[in-house]
Amino acid sequence: MHLNEFTKHPRIVIIGGGFGGIQLAKTLKNLDAEILLIDRHNYHTFQPLLYQVATGSLQAESVCFPLRKIFHRQKNLTVIYANVKGVDAANNTISTSDGDVCYDYLVLATGSNTNFFGNEQMEHYTMPMKNVTEALNLRSQMLQNLEAAFLEQDPEKKQAMLNFVIVGGGPTGVELSGAIAEFRNHILEMDYPIHQKEMMRVVLIEGKKELLAAMSEQASVEAKTNLTKMGVEISNDVHVKSYDGNLLTIDNGQTIYTKNVIWAAGVMGELPGGFSPKVLTRGNRLQVDEFNRVAGLNNVFAIGDAAAQITSQYPQGLPGVAPVAMQHGERLGKNLISLLKGEEMKPFVYKDKGALATIGRNKAVADLGKLHLHGFIAWLIWIFVHLMSLVGFTNRLIVFLSWATTYFTYNGGNRLIIRRFNAKEMKVETDAD
Repeated sequence: MHLNEFTKHPRIVIIGGGFGGIQLAKTLKNLDAEILLIDRHNYHTFQPLLYQVATGSLQAESVCFPLRKIFHRQKNLTVIYANVKGVDAANNTISTSDGDVCYDYLVLATGSNTNFFGNEQMEHYTMPMKNVTEALNLRSQMLQNLEAAFLEQDPEKKQAMLNFVIVGGGPTGVELSGAIAEFRNHILEMDYPIHQKEMMRVVLIEGKKELLAAMSEQASVEAKTNLTKMGVEISNDVHVKSYDGNLLTIDNGQTIYTKNVIWAAGVMGELPGGFSPKVLTRGNRLQVDEFNRVAGLNNVFAIGDAAAQITSQYPQGLPGVAPVAMQHGERLGKNLISLLKGEEMKPFVYKDKGALATIGRNKAVADLGKLHLHGFIAWLIWIFVHLMSLVGFTNRLIVFLSWATTYFTYNGGNRLIIRRFNAKEMKVETDAD
């Protein structure tokens, strides 16, 4: 296969095997074209459940699925395991870690990464959670600090290891806060009898005046009420001022000694190089039109978190959630088919099917159009939607059994420290280290 040469069939290159990239590729399964799906990983990650990997409730393999296995029956598609470095739109070429790749049509489905808003201190000392590696790092750091606190004699140092601060009150921050609070309330004293649950603090910091700002007021109030009952300390309308790995300072004057700060305060588009700053918008996303074409480029498209599609209803761009990426992928796939047939393309229209967030056992919030649910019913809906959204029957079964075990025993998951994480160096330690 000569990837640096054009073929007799139109070549569509999709960068990214996330929700949008997979949906786009599936939509093109019957198209007479050569489709290349390029990703830096050889698997798809179900990001909404990464927080459960980070807290030891699920194993990493249960939220990942091999890309090649997803498309093993799709004859017009080839999966390429490589890292994309840059795009040369003038010559219809992308550069990768394995050489150049030519394209007739290019789709950026590269997703997003953690946004530290230019704060290098936060980037170095806090723990993000946007991929499997980061979730495993977080799990290791959390368990290592609990083990160290078990033996620590100095009360101040012990407390710093038992203080967990989550920055960001969106769905990720809320769900992670709830998961850590449930760990404290149900598991801490079983695994570490010397630690009383009152010793472990869970603090949630949010810069806006409410949690889950993108959801309804009812969902925000319910989330805050339930987290507070679970023992989470919530600070709204405040911002982290500094953190040096030991002392976290908030702009209201509050300080917390902690070894565990998790950053869930924002995301930004993750794009390869080669694009003019003129086509980039706030959050490092590409300006696209109603057909997902990148501004000024007729054969380059962007979907999902990589795209900034401005509408009257969404003046800041469509939300960075999986349903947007999947709907983008399906509509763009149909439009590419129409384009190659010489037919008219149809503009993308986002259909908001609602939003969900879980807070803990039997606790969740759901905005389904004008219907606002909370409690056990919303929690069941959350479980069903997430199970059915997982790729692969085996993964669904494993996750369901893990959840069932946790529900009935309060002690599910395997809290293993397999890969030690060096918080000072911010790297994984090997046996040689």
